[in-house]
Amino acid sequence: MLSSRTAITHKEFVLLREYILQESGIVIKDEKVFTIESRLARLVIETGCQSFKEFYLKAKNDVSKRLRDKIIEAISTNETLWFRDLYPFTILREVIVPKMINELQMKRKEVCLIWAAAASTGQEPYSIAMIIDDAIKKEPRVSREQFHILATSVSPNALYIAISGRYNSATMSIGMIPEYKEKYFVTEKGISEVKEDIKKMVTFKSFNLLSDFSILPTFDIIFCRNAMIAF
Repeated sequence: MLSSRTAITHKEFVLLREYILQESGIVIKDEKVFTIESRLARLVIETGCQSFKEFYLKAKNDVSKRLRDKIIEAISTNETLWFRDLYPFTILREVIVPKMINELQMKRKEVCLIWAAAASTGQEPYSIAMIIDDAIKKEPRVSREQFHILATSVSPNALYIAISGRYNSATMSIGMIPEYKEKYFVTEKGISEVKEDIKKMVTFKSFNLLSDFSILPTFDIIFCRNAMIAF
């Protein structure tokens, strides 16, 4: 079992930092030694390794990539909030969505494809969906089915929360627009759940941003703020 006497060394930190960068694109800065140690210690113990170097070698040699996925899950911050930084969503509402609606109405395109990369626990794609739904209610010739939102994450736990669309009061208090909470959520016993019509606008999938992008369609809009913060 890993003990306090076998805390992570600088060489082990460098090995794991480079491994994480290679496998996920996530950048770990020099001062984040304790982040690596604290977030991976449980996995080191669970895998029966005696040191972080042994753990690194085990991950490198794991052809199933299951340990890699657990490492990425442990390291991922999954930091997100509703209408993050507000400005991008103001532009979406006032400029981009009206332009997309016009193109759909003029039959210049049949659907609008949107990608929320590093969607984490779902606040970003659901924020996008709410803004779109609010806009098209004033445009009877356009339907929400013409807007397809793909939301991706490498974190199984984050995707589980996102797909459920259920959030506690603390999460709902960060960035949520009160009018949208009233309109697009059902709240019971302190838990707010995204309404089904909004859920249907978003497709959640597991995707590593270091994977081959050729399997993805061409998007009209890409939200990648969360991804850029991690990378």
